[in-house]
Amino acid sequence: MTIRRYDDAVAGRAVHTLQDAGVQPGDPVAVAWGTDGAGAGLATGTTLLPGVPLDEVAQVVETLRPRLVWWSATAAAPLVRAGLQITASWDVAATHLLLHGGRTLDPSVVWAAAAGLDPDQRPRTGQLDLLAGAADGGDPADPDEPVRADGYLRPGWSESGPPTAAAAARWARAALTVRDRHAEALAERPDPRRTPGSPPLALLTAWSESAAELLAVELGIAGLPLDRATAESLVSERVGVRPADAAEAASTRRARDDAVRDLVTGADGVDLRNPAQVRELLTRVGIDVPDTRSWRLEPFRGSHPLVAALLDWRKAERIATTYGFGWLDRDLGPDGRLRGTWTGCDGAAGRMTASAGLHNMPAELRPAVVAESGHVLARADLGQVEPRVLAAVSHDPALAEATADDDLYAPVAARLGVERPVAKVAVLAAMYGQTSGAAGEALRGLERTYPVAMGYLRSAHEAGAAGRDVYTYGGRRVRMWPLPEPVDPGAAAGRGRFARNAVVQGAAAELFKMWAVSVRAALPPGAEIVLCLHDELLVQAREEDGDRVAALLTEVLATTATRWSSGSGVRFVADVSVLRRWSDAKD
Repeated sequence: MTIRRYDDAVAGRAVHTLQDAGVQPGDPVAVAWGTDGAGAGLATGTTLLPGVPLDEVAQVVETLRPRLVWWSATAAAPLVRAGLQITASWDVAATHLLLHGGRTLDPSVVWAAAAGLDPDQRPRTGQLDLLAGAADGGDPADPDEPVRADGYLRPGWSESGPPTAAAAARWARAALTVRDRHAEALAERPDPRRTPGSPPLALLTAWSESAAELLAVELGIAGLPLDRATAESLVSERVGVRPADAAEAASTRRARDDAVRDLVTGADGVDLRNPAQVRELLTRVGIDVPDTRSWRLEPFRGSHPLVAALLDWRKAERIATTYGFGWLDRDLGPDGRLRGTWTGCDGAAGRMTASAGLHNMPAELRPAVVAESGHVLARADLGQVEPRVLAAVSHDPALAEATADDDLYAPVAARLGVERPVAKVAVLAAMYGQTSGAAGEALRGLERTYPVAMGYLRSAHEAGAAGRDVYTYGGRRVRMWPLPEPVDPGAAAGRGRFARNAVVQGAAAELFKMWAVSVRAALPPGAEIVLCLHDELLVQAREEDGDRVAALLTEVLATTATRWSSGSGVRFVADVSVLRRWSDAKD
């Protein structure tokens, strides 16, 4: 391998050096940043470039259009902040999760797994481990070399990063090594599509998962447009005006509690934040429930004023404690953008998640999400995505036929001979592992009418209950957790229910992310994805581009679905609209 060091004689020649090394668009080029502030380290299969300034890395991205490889997409942050549009990437932490499951993103674990070493035996940064490494000759003599003589990564680098520019280039090379091994392993995964005509689905999943992690970085940096005045007004309507101090905040809280407790004689001392005390309070007005969850109480809203007051109190309490003035002060920037930390994978079935309330914002506050001046919001929500995904991943021809309808539940209900609401409950119950209750007879009808899909769910349930890992359609490994001996049948059944839902929810997450990153790549200048919410995309675009972006959302869904589930015959649909405020959407 050629090591090309940057000095005055070669400064500004990163693009030419990589061109001379044969780098073509789409070829992998690894990047890492040293903690000494001396620039980035770049690596290809034959060349190391230490100490590359940010502007030259930008030139490499814009001129050569490589597939950037990194340990995690956090390495993209300097490029994103510089306004770079990165077209392709490979995130080795993301592909590690695809191959091995779990939640661990530690590079030392990722490296050990890719190298065929026991991750539990990796050296740690504690003093005894360092002494042990020195004693057995594990640490390399070269302080810029991250790989020890025993094959493990040098302890400490995973937490602190490479210390020098030369070390950054070698750290990038190590990521490239992991990428190559991951690519080989993913290429060996069976492709579940009936008429594959593209790279293996697991490899497509790796690309889209990597792009989703990059999108997560972009979302965290850009933020969601939120009108502060509207948000503060909405909060005030529900929890009162902004308190002047802690004493006033406590007084407002007591008044909110008293409005509920005053409805029952002698309830002055009840703690409404204590489920056991709330349940006892409900029994005093003749409402006996096994727990006090809101969905459990909703049917009793008209039975006694206490229930309605309690449900309304919970909404206000949630806003006061999680989405109140403190939330706005902490997470809403002076530029009117709400920012949180995003991740492309929740570590289980693979959904995108975010902090700062971005994934759980109450509907009451959505009017504050407003397009910035001269812009609109294009919103798209995938319709009935999980049952459609089930039809695709199970290859059930009868269920696939039902997806031709805009409302999948209507033809299902017709075939089962039940009302549409019953059919919907039955389909959802099947995917979530409910086998009894009001939809019991309809579930038995599903078994007779859609035996392939139900068999697919049953197989996942049996694997999970037995403690065997399951795999999503796109190749993600979903680990099952061990149970203590002797195994409790109820706990095993719970693990089975988790598995049967994970194979559907995980596949739906993979489809969503492939769609989202494909939309990202196709957006016109000035348009940006500002929110990914489960099955919903929110794009801000210039007013003149609103209809164009709306059409794009539908077009990209069709091409993505064809690529993702070719040969399945399944139709995916989305409700698309152009809005000024998020709350204008009709759910």
